[in-house]
Order: sequence, then structure tokens, then C-alpha cells
Amino acid sequence: MTPEEIVSLGKMGGMAMLGLAAIGSSMGAGAAALSAIGAWKKCYAQNRIAPFMLVTFVGAPLSQTIYGFILLRMINNAAKGGAPYQALLAAGILGGLAVGMSAWMQGRAGAVCADALAETGKGAGNYFMAIGIIETVALFTLAFISQAISG
Repeated sequence: MTPEEIVSLGKMGGMAMLGLAAIGSSMGAGAAALSAIGAWKKCYAQNRIAPFMLVTFVGAPLSQTIYGFILLRMINNAAKGGAPYQALLAAGILGGLAVGMSAWMQGRAGAVCADALAETGKGAGNYFMAIGIIETVALFTLAFISQAISG
């Protein structure tokens, strides 16, 4: 294999990281959006004020795409620096799955949070704590993979 091919294979790990993180973000945001729309509809049908705060549950999974991009850049730099492409591919695929699953599950939790907040008008702080704990999985993945690929 040529050096260029080896670097390209390493960069594929970065592409996998971003792609899988973005897939998870879109699935999570989609799940939360479906529930938020239904919750808003219920409020409108009952002539109640629809809480705008439900948008935060819909948007929460989007941060994982940012983490995927940050790791893409790190993986690409490691590939240019001569890191083993096998490790970079593994980091991108497995890390991307972890970050993407975090986003998806965050969106699923956000869907339930949206419904509960719209129905009761209470518990927003608790709901955000649950969303934040799920976010932590993606943050840990970002920290640990960046450490693993940097040496």
C-alpha cells in the first residue's frame, strides 16, 4: 500500500465518526420532534399555551454531530501524522457508534420529556438532568478517543 492509501484509510475513520454521529443526531432529533409536535398539538387542541421549551429537547441531540466533527479533525490529523490506519478506523467506527447512539437515545428521552412537560408543565429541571446524563456518554467518548489517538 502507498503512504497516500494508508492516510486515506485512516481518514475513513474520521468520516465514519462524523457520519455515524450525524445519523444518530438526526434520528434523535427526529424522535424528539415527533413527540414535541404531538405535545404542541395537544396544547393547541386544549387552548393552552404550548411550551416553546420543547424545542430544547428536539435540538439536544445535535451537539453529537459537533463532537463527531471535532473527532473527525483529530482523526484526520492523526492519519497525516502516521498513526496506524487500523486504529483510526476502529476509533471512527466504534466512537461514531457510541456518539450516534448517545444522540439517538437522547432524542428518545427528549421525546418523553417533551410529552411530560407539555402535559404537566412541571419537571423541566429534572428532564434536562436526564438529557445531560445521556450527553455525558458522547462527551466521554470525545475525551477518551481524543486521548487514545493523540498518544
